[in-house]
Amino acid sequence: MVSPEVRDAINQQIKHEFYAAYLYLGMMTYFESKSLSGFGHWMRLQAQEEVAHAMRLVDFLIDRGGDVELGPIDAPQLDFETPLEVMKAALGHEQKVTASINDLYALAVEQNDYPAQVLMQWFVSEQVEEEKNAGEIVDQLELAGGSASALLVIDGRLADRVPEDEEEGSA
Repeated sequence: MVSPEVRDAINQQIKHEFYAAYLYLGMMTYFESKSLSGFGHWMRLQAQEEVAHAMRLVDFLIDRGGDVELGPIDAPQLDFETPLEVMKAALGHEQKVTASINDLYALAVEQNDYPAQVLMQWFVSEQVEEEKNAGEIVDQLELAGGSASALLVIDGRLADRVPEDEEEGSA
């Protein structure tokens, strides 16, 4: 049985993960409205990953006999000036999620909740990848400056992203 403290923290993280999906869908609409379908595709897959992350947490609580509580989700920002602004916001959001995951992991350690620690270790590793991916795109956009050609090259590269489960299946 999961402790009330860990249960509440996981429920809060579920909300964060669903908000992230909502945020990335909003970012996707920005990119699609600018005819940057590669960026849009990347954000769509990000949104799908965030839903999968939330469901991993939901399943964990169910498996441990904890109650799942779904609270309201705030509306995400939808207005951006540039692709760089969007990607900096995505990176900043991932950094907030990392801090939240780290806090949840620390709570699991404090509560001697070993199953939650194992689950959170997966999320800790995932967040390293999430920050790396968003950070690389920010770096590339900064290198590109205002070059439309460079932006289109990055957009084309992002269009090639495959869903996470397809990546794992190919290994």
